[in-house]
Amino acid sequence: MRRESGGRPCELVSLHQALAHFVGFQGAVQSQEHIKPLHWYVACRLVLEGGFLPDEITPRPPFRAESRGGIWSLRYDATYGSGGERTVLGGLKTKNIDVVAIKEGVGPVLTVSCKGAIGAFRNLTNRMEEAVGDCTNLHIAYPPMVCGYLFIARANRSEQAAIEQIEGGGAVPARAVLRNDLAFNPEGEVVDGLIRFHSALRALGDRRGIRDDVSRYEAVALALAETDVAVPGSIVADFPEPDSSLRIERFFDTLYLHYDERYVYGAPALRSVTGRREWAENSPAFDAEGPVGPLLRQMDYRLRLDG
Repeated sequence: MRRESGGRPCELVSLHQALAHFVGFQGAVQSQEHIKPLHWYVACRLVLEGGFLPDEITPRPPFRAESRGGIWSLRYDATYGSGGERTVLGGLKTKNIDVVAIKEGVGPVLTVSCKGAIGAFRNLTNRMEEAVGDCTNLHIAYPPMVCGYLFIARANRSEQAAIEQIEGGGAVPARAVLRNDLAFNPEGEVVDGLIRFHSALRALGDRRGIRDDVSRYEAVALALAETDVAVPGSIVADFPEPDSSLRIERFFDTLYLHYDERYVYGAPALRSVTGRREWAENSPAFDAEGPVGPLLRQMDYRLRLDG
C-alpha cells in the first residue's frame, strides 16, 4: 500500500457543504475536484463519529489524537490535514481508493468509494460494471475488508442552456442541462433511469460475511442533491423511499456494524488495535468557542464521545 500525496489538503466540511460544492461545480469532472469535499466529509466523519485515528485515514483529516492514561483526546489542527489517495494492492490490480482506513499490523480494513453523476441518467447502469469490478478486486485480496459505495447525483429539475460564469477574470462556459440530465419528469417523478439504478445498487450491497459474494459491498447509499439555487446541496427527502436500504442515513451505521463484527468482536485478541476510539468530551476539538465548534454543531451525526 502506498499513500499518494497531492491535491488540496483535507478540510472539515459538513455533508451540506460538500454537496453544495458538488452541485455548483462547473469545471471538468475528470479532475475529481467536484467530489473531493465529499471525500473529506467521509474521512472526517470516520474520525469524529467512527472513532478511527486521523493517522489511519486517507485523505488525512485535520485533527491530532492524543492518549493520556487511556483517555483519548482530539484536537483540531488544519496543518495536519492532507489530501491524496491510497494505492491498495487488489486481487487483480492495484487501485487508488477515495477514502481508506488502515490499521497497523492488519492492513486496510475499511474503504469508501465516492461517485457522482451530474446527468445522463439513462446511462447510469453502465456504472455498475466499474462498481462490481472495484469491489471484487478489493475483496479478493482482503476478504474481511468493509467496502462502502456512496453515490451522489445532481437533482436537475429543469433544462438549462449553457451560460457563462466569470471566474478569475475570464468567462467560463457552464455545462448545459439537457433533457437526458433531468432527474425528474414533467410530473415531478424520479426518472426511470434513476429508479433502475436504485434497483441495481440495492442488489449490490449488504454483504454479510467474509465468505459471501466478493462482488457485493457491505454498505451502499444513493442520494440526490438539489441544484436549485434556493437550497443547493440539500438532499431530496423522498428518494430513495424511507424504507430503502440505500438511504444515506443508514450508510455509516452499516459500515460500523460490519467493521465491529469482523475486526472487534470477531477478533478480540486484536481489539486494542482495531477497537474504535471514544473521544473525551472535553477534547479541544469540541470546544463550542473553538475554531470548528460552530461547524460541528451543524453536522448530521453524533460525535463518538467517551461515556
